[in-house]
Amino acid sequence: MDKIKSRSEIGIFALGGLGEVGKNMYCIDYLEQLFIIDAGILFPDEHLLGVDYVIPDFTFLKANEHRIVGLFITHGHEDHIGGIPFLLKQVRIPKIYAAGVTVDLIENKLEEYPELLSSTTIIEFKSHYIFSFKDVDVSFIRLNHSIPDSFAICFKTPLGTIMHTGDFKIDLTPVGPGAEYEKLSKLGEEGCLCLLADSTNALREGFTDSERKIGTSIKDLFSKVKERIIVATFASNMFRVQQIIEACVESKRHVAIFGRSMEKTIEVGQQVGYIKAPKDTIIQPEEIGNYKPSELCLLCTGSQGEPLAALSRVASGTHRLIKLIPSDTIIFSSSPIPGNQEGVNKTINLLFKNGAEVITHSPITDTHTTGHASQGELKLMLTLVKPKYFIPIHGEYRMQRVHADLAVETGVLKDNIFILENGDVVAISETKARYAGQVEHGEVYIDGTGIGDISTSIIRERKQLSDDGMFSLIITIDTKNKTIPIDPQVVSRGFIYMKDSEELTKEFVDFSKEFLEQELHKVKLVNLQMLKHSLSEELGKRIKEKTDRAPMIIPIFMDIAPKDPSLIIK
Repeated sequence: MDKIKSRSEIGIFALGGLGEVGKNMYCIDYLEQLFIIDAGILFPDEHLLGVDYVIPDFTFLKANEHRIVGLFITHGHEDHIGGIPFLLKQVRIPKIYAAGVTVDLIENKLEEYPELLSSTTIIEFKSHYIFSFKDVDVSFIRLNHSIPDSFAICFKTPLGTIMHTGDFKIDLTPVGPGAEYEKLSKLGEEGCLCLLADSTNALREGFTDSERKIGTSIKDLFSKVKERIIVATFASNMFRVQQIIEACVESKRHVAIFGRSMEKTIEVGQQVGYIKAPKDTIIQPEEIGNYKPSELCLLCTGSQGEPLAALSRVASGTHRLIKLIPSDTIIFSSSPIPGNQEGVNKTINLLFKNGAEVITHSPITDTHTTGHASQGELKLMLTLVKPKYFIPIHGEYRMQRVHADLAVETGVLKDNIFILENGDVVAISETKARYAGQVEHGEVYIDGTGIGDISTSIIRERKQLSDDGMFSLIITIDTKNKTIPIDPQVVSRGFIYMKDSEELTKEFVDFSKEFLEQELHKVKLVNLQMLKHSLSEELGKRIKEKTDRAPMIIPIFMDIAPKDPSLIIK
């Protein structure tokens, strides 16, 4: 990264969240102070086999942790707070600043890491709070999203104000507190130096439906369904959960909660007052057998087709408490996240096969609305804030590009718009902006409890195994006499069925034995590592030629010669 001029420039960059939907992490660099915005995770797609989460590479933050002022959280979704435990394990963060329900969600997350919870300072802010640092005042603007307590964050400096919207939508009839549009307008009047804004729905024209409209639709739907209802929705959407509960009250149904994340959401929502239910409305899962199907609503996780979530287990018939009956109506009060469509379709097909009625979002049945602004709302935000410079964030490149075009329509100069990639640094002054190189960035894979021990080469190996399988040779070798005394033994997994391919298998065994004997006669000292590499390469070519496949080849040598270091190099 080029040197940011101490008092006359502000550095802006992202370690995650650009060119993708997830692992959001943005940084403001001013007067040797680093302000971090969000620390999220990215849920892997199908090519990241066995990976649980993807987080940003924190190497830059570790090297500059002495400059970190704090971590400021816009809202409580996993792609904005899911990386916090992994960040705290590697980087010293003086304080975390979060609001309302987000504080509870972070604390719940850190309860799984007691050592982090006790050593982490979380400061709860409200919309009127201002935190002052060296020539930087940090303030907040309440906006609407699909989770309560979502805020834009403003950094007021002598050079001008930088605003980060977080995730938002313009909802004029919200469920819960309304957005502070007057603050947006005031910022536009005073002057916004640079706006960083959510691009997730930049491809969608018009305006996003209000959450309240979906609540009305759900209540109408509940009044028409006479038997048991099963609803799948995002666990974090407390406003939606509250509206489902209200629909249950009106239709005289009891609610049973299934799924750990949904249980946590209900618990946190009740603690902060966003989820309210009359006594005995919410019952224990074990009690559903005490009621008629027409008196029940089962609220489940699994709206994204996750294999281990409650609804997926219901669909496959493996759930401990819920058995589908043909009169069930399943409502998907969500839409698939990009990359999850296949899993969602599989779940829906299984539900239909079991005779259930499945209702998804459609123009006729409004069971879901997004929490992200469509084009009309993005242009309204740009018009209210009137930024001099603009950086579209939180989205794939095509979303950022369309968002940039929308900014031009609202009057932002094309030369003042920066479509960045993770790691790119923009240095902004009062009069100009420039690219200032890159900071170290990248992806870190989380697999089980391991952080960063899964490399791209391992992902490639997993992909190769999943595509073409494995062909392993167990080779007895006498390195002293340089012979292969018996034929190699073969283990094949996911490549060929050996009982039906005996002739082909024998050909590969004979080729391997002949090749090894030739190589042994060429050398004075036997190097088993070199021998493994050579055999893998040559046998791979032969297998590709015969089968048009490229399995992972794993030679395993069993040396029966006396262990004489002067003769053998291992």
